[in-house]
Amino acid sequence: MRKVIAAINMTLDGFCDHTAVVADDEIHQHYNELLKSADAVIYGRITYQLMEYWPTVVENPTGNKSIDEFAETIDNISKIVFSHTLKNVTWKNTRVAKGSLKEEVLALRQQPGKDILVGSPSLIVASLNLGLVDEFQLCIHPVIAGSGLPLLKNIDNRINLNLKLLRTKTFGSGAITLYYEPTR
Repeated sequence: MRKVIAAINMTLDGFCDHTAVVADDEIHQHYNELLKSADAVIYGRITYQLMEYWPTVVENPTGNKSIDEFAETIDNISKIVFSHTLKNVTWKNTRVAKGSLKEEVLALRQQPGKDILVGSPSLIVASLNLGLVDEFQLCIHPVIAGSGLPLLKNIDNRINLNLKLLRTKTFGSGAITLYYEPTR
């Protein structure tokens, strides 16, 4: 069965803010590999609209191999957007979810294919609350933002969930990805 992987960048103090962290070539290459291990990414509207930047890089490459490769990879992967306000999307390989998060993820799991990535803070929490996450990949950057959107905002009290550390990956920038598996 396909795994659901919650993957996100965050600051050392637990905030998800793409403007607070710098994704260097090594980080982009890491996410290129992650995207290639999956064939679907689930986004909320806000994250989706931030990611809509990447088709412009496909059209006008930067000349930086890892960034241009990331743009191509994210452009080609299937994207499912959960939104109450967004009715249609124009980015290729993208659709607005028709069912609930649980219905969509359970249906995706039953189909053949690679892993399913969840890349929005709100959907990571919702997936966690529904017991849908098979693995966490938290890329912690050596930055203290001081404020912003905390990753685990709106978590249902204390879910009966412990995390088992599977491995770590350290980057030259000082960022570290922690790979966890939920255990119940």
